[in-house]
Amino acid sequence: MNNRYALIYCPNHRPFTSVKKRWEKIAMLLDKHGIDYDMVQSEDQQAIGRLVTMMINNGYKNIIIAGGDSALNDTVNCLMSVEKVVREEISIGVIPNGVMNDFASFWGFTYQNIEESIIAIKNHRVRKVDVGCIRYETKKGEKVQRYFLNCVNVGLLAGIQKRRAQIRRKVWSRELSFALCMIMILFEKVFYRMTYTINYVTETHRIVTMCIGSALGYGQTPNAVPYNGQLDITIVRHSALHHMAEAIYLFLRGKILNHKRIRPYRARMIEIEAPKGCPISIDGHPAESPVGKYTIDVQQEEINFIIESRR
Repeated sequence: MNNRYALIYCPNHRPFTSVKKRWEKIAMLLDKHGIDYDMVQSEDQQAIGRLVTMMINNGYKNIIIAGGDSALNDTVNCLMSVEKVVREEISIGVIPNGVMNDFASFWGFTYQNIEESIIAIKNHRVRKVDVGCIRYETKKGEKVQRYFLNCVNVGLLAGIQKRRAQIRRKVWSRELSFALCMIMILFEKVFYRMTYTINYVTETHRIVTMCIGSALGYGQTPNAVPYNGQLDITIVRHSALHHMAEAIYLFLRGKILNHKRIRPYRARMIEIEAPKGCPISIDGHPAESPVGKYTIDVQQEEINFIIESRR
């Protein structure tokens, strides 16, 4: 099995996109570049971890995810659950095929250019990357430890992602679901009083949203890199609407950190205490709101990731 790739195909039901034609294009390019692979298709998001475990148990050393950030997140959490000696022998790669492909885009892979990802898989240049880890307790008393490649969102943006996931079950259109979500969020609480400790300094503020990123953080932590053993943290404090409009403008231009109401930090760990019900999301996955204090830290060079050859 050492020379064959395990490929897990996660269908993405984008508007005006044929799941079948998308897979046929991927398969054609894999064959063109002479890549030997065995493909399984995930029925739903919950199946990814089970399929990754099956591939590991069957001896595959190279696992390719044709999916987005959420699929990569499930894969990484599965890998982090096995012994380190086993994980050290396994490499993962990605063919962007999700709604959000932020971690793939950090390495120069895009949804439109499938062949670039497949050439990287063939060249097989591997780099060890960091994984973030969030540890918290749920209202049922369950202790949760979840890993991430990209980011954790706390507050407004996490609430948007949660709402959107709920709406998408009922509304087919991606664009319409996002618009409905934004309208609904206007009638909800848009800031949370949080206490957080970064680099041994504790502060309490009214926070609109917070992003803790090991990578790009969907544009909120644009200077983060997943191989320096550090987390980039962007905190948006409560401000007037005209300030928020300016922040959105700078975000769209990729200059979000230039806003005077936004505080950027870099640290190995952050401890957060937020009010009950404050939403969080992990690599785009809506998660159950923590109870009490919780911590987010980074573990350096834990995963072997297949990267673009020129980086």
